Amino acid sequence: MNLQVINRDLNVRNMRVSGVASSSMILVGDANTIQLASTFDTPPESLIIGPFVPIAPKG
Repeated sequence: MNLQVINRDLNVRNMRVSGVASSSMILVGDANTIQLASTFDTPPESLIIGPFVPIAPKG
């Protein structure tokens, strides 16, 4: 992806955010580097840790 940015004057006096989706980002001002990261929030009780038992017997 190629992104061309032309910086001009920016004056933000007030900003109200009622919600941000999980794949969104709000940026006001300059940034030399933006590093994206992702986490997956899984409750501990949903993890399955072996041994794995076959669902159907081998025939």
